[in-house]
Amino acid sequence: MSSASSIPLIIAGPSLRHCDQQHFTLWFVCKQPLSTLRLALVGTEFDRELSCDEVHCIPLGEHAFQYLIRVNQDQLLPKDVALSYRLFDKEKGELFHQIDELHYPNEQACRFIIKPKIDKLMHGSCRNAHHHSSDALVAADTQLMQSSDITERPALLMMSGDQVYVDDIAGPMLYAIGQVIQLLGLHQEQFVDAPLADSSQISYQPAAMYRRHLHLLPKTQYKAKTAIKAWYINHPIFTSSLAENHLVSLNEVMALYLLYWSPELWDLIEIPKEVAGLNKALSQRWQKEWTELLAFKSGLKQVRRLMAHVPTYMIFDDHDITDDWNLTARWEQAAYGHAFSKRIIGNALIVYTIFQGLGNAPSRFDAEITPDLDAFLKSPTSVAQDALIDKLLSFEHWHYSLQTSPKLLVLDTRTRRWRSESNLAKPSGLMDWEALMEFQAELVNQPNVIIVSPAPIYGVKLIETVQRMATLCGGSLLVDAENWMAHPGTANTLLSIFQHRKTPEQFIILSGDVHYSFSYDVGIRFRHGGPQIYQITCSGFKNQFPEKLLPIFDKFNGWLYGHFSPLNFFTKRKHMSIRGRRPNGERSKRLVNQSGIGIVEIAADGAPTKIGVLHADMSETEFLPPRH
Repeated sequence: MSSASSIPLIIAGPSLRHCDQQHFTLWFVCKQPLSTLRLALVGTEFDRELSCDEVHCIPLGEHAFQYLIRVNQDQLLPKDVALSYRLFDKEKGELFHQIDELHYPNEQACRFIIKPKIDKLMHGSCRNAHHHSSDALVAADTQLMQSSDITERPALLMMSGDQVYVDDIAGPMLYAIGQVIQLLGLHQEQFVDAPLADSSQISYQPAAMYRRHLHLLPKTQYKAKTAIKAWYINHPIFTSSLAENHLVSLNEVMALYLLYWSPELWDLIEIPKEVAGLNKALSQRWQKEWTELLAFKSGLKQVRRLMAHVPTYMIFDDHDITDDWNLTARWEQAAYGHAFSKRIIGNALIVYTIFQGLGNAPSRFDAEITPDLDAFLKSPTSVAQDALIDKLLSFEHWHYSLQTSPKLLVLDTRTRRWRSESNLAKPSGLMDWEALMEFQAELVNQPNVIIVSPAPIYGVKLIETVQRMATLCGGSLLVDAENWMAHPGTANTLLSIFQHRKTPEQFIILSGDVHYSFSYDVGIRFRHGGPQIYQITCSGFKNQFPEKLLPIFDKFNGWLYGHFSPLNFFTKRKHMSIRGRRPNGERSKRLVNQSGIGIVEIAADGAPTKIGVLHADMSETEFLPPRH
């Protein structure tokens, strides 16, 4: 492993975050504190030293400091013209000019464009570093590189969940995390109610991979009432089927994020392809994951370049924190009633806030979260860490909106759940009554809107039926039964909002989560002139559904719940007419199982003119309107 002296000045980034005509937000991580910073926004009159209020520095460790540049000013950025940014340090000079392959050909700085009227956007979710599919974000960067006309770029990139997988870590990735913690001097922490006294005792040797969950992760203590429940009920609270290397400490999650976004860190660590201490099956698994991570690493420079040129927004889903996060009230009781499991969840939420949440809408965190976050990271103690976790778990402003045209609403479907009153083991609704009423208020007087829901509002009905049957047998955690229709209160309230006569005329719903892509045109039955709803699901950036299983679901779903099937009148959405769009004009196929990034082109009236998916191999799928 390399020494601290070999660490480059800029470890990760730069990435454009919340940017509009009044705001410029830039994220990056460097190896040491910087002095006076000067920002030049080329194409505007802005070129000056930044004040303390405009530079937010968070110490992650001895050799890692996150910076969030926040400039808020009326008429800061002109719309629909080419702009670029340059950042200077009083001692180091220009900060980004030596970063390899940061600019597109024949350009000397990172260029971007502000589009208050969204005519085109990119979206998607689910980026698993060691999955065998290729990274669609690399394809998105390639497409931008091939176009010299900046006005053709998307207005924004929306990442709708599972930007990282905290609960599904490859063995070689965990080995790399251990090296990054040591290299960057990331802070250690003490544990309570855990088999280890502190995070420094965690082993990152290959022989310890794939087995640490047996002794490290806490387990539920439910009493099985029936035989069918007994076989799964006392399993780890962290219920991912691949939880062998679920991350637990704050520094582990920080290292994971940096490895997802930093090309240079991979060059400073060494991961052996062949290791001792594993049996034959696990050795083969290690080598397969090692190969996939090598491919993941090869695309990171392009991913960084994409995020440096397009304003990027994010929201969490389950795997950003842990699988089945808040899925049932009983899961919440078990998870938050155990000191160590609460710390594990809280650590992931702290790091989500630092690396993702703050950049979406920094001002939403200023009063409640940022002071405690700064105080804890400047002087890390267990008491301050637990207090910060308590604040984050009760925080109710993870959602946000963009004052674009159409207005873009990003929903939090994870922390404000509508818990089941009849049975604590039943799935909770994705949003409670108060959250849904706030959502409805945001729709008032809007002619058209874009809604970002991490989980599809209108899912594949056959899969939802399977989840419902599993729930009736007590296995809601087993099948991830988290869809909008799983909770009667949430489902009925949401559908009532869509059917209200004062709703917008056009809805575009962007979603992910499911590891395949599809698109629906949705209308209200028996009503002329009602709102037109377009749901566009794109998942994942680097993930896929089991290849042999999805075609079966697709075919049977068409037979049982097609547009003219009478079974639709027995579902919760019976007042809705749902038509699946045809991928590349296919006659019966509706689901696409290939990693990709969604690209949506939008007309002036808020309706999509093109719904497509750009796949990692640069092929494209276009979802064509259903036949009438």
